[in-house]
Amino acid sequence: MQFTYSSTLLLTILLGIGLGFFLRAASKDRTTVVEVHSPQSPLKVLEGLSNWLELRGWKRDGGDLNRQVLRFRGSVASSKVLFVFLSLLGALGSASLGLVLRQLYPVLDWWPLLLAVLGGPISGLVYRARASRDEELELRLISSPDSEGSVLRLKAHRDELIAIELELAKSLELASDGSLLSSPV
Repeated sequence: MQFTYSSTLLLTILLGIGLGFFLRAASKDRTTVVEVHSPQSPLKVLEGLSNWLELRGWKRDGGDLNRQVLRFRGSVASSKVLFVFLSLLGALGSASLGLVLRQLYPVLDWWPLLLAVLGGPISGLVYRARASRDEELELRLISSPDSEGSVLRLKAHRDELIAIELELAKSLELASDGSLLSSPV
């Protein structure tokens, strides 16, 4: 019987390690660079992108005229749904660990179950602290400003680039290689 509890303890610890990796992946930096093309003039495309970004809460943060770069800053908040989900996972995992410890060491009485009270909020707070951060978005004009078509290099969080591609593809006639929408990551 002791062997069963020991192996259950090992599996519970492995689940806790998995939760740690999940917390790390949920708040990982996913900055990506993508080139987009448009048959419209560079000024029209840059103005459309700038207006759209400002409507979404991004603030202009200067740029570099010589390199033809515009920079924007924005604040990314953590997901409330994911915060609750990870808190529940942490509480359930901690409660499981407490139950296994209770079975292995009956002398501890019911004290190990207090791990559930600690594990839930700690995992949610760790996620919230890591996921809430300031982001930067960079637009770089590659084609010349007086050319007919536009070629831009965008550097930003992957989700923001996907939103740009989905929402502005028709109005600004933006096209990229499509790798953002086809990638499973």
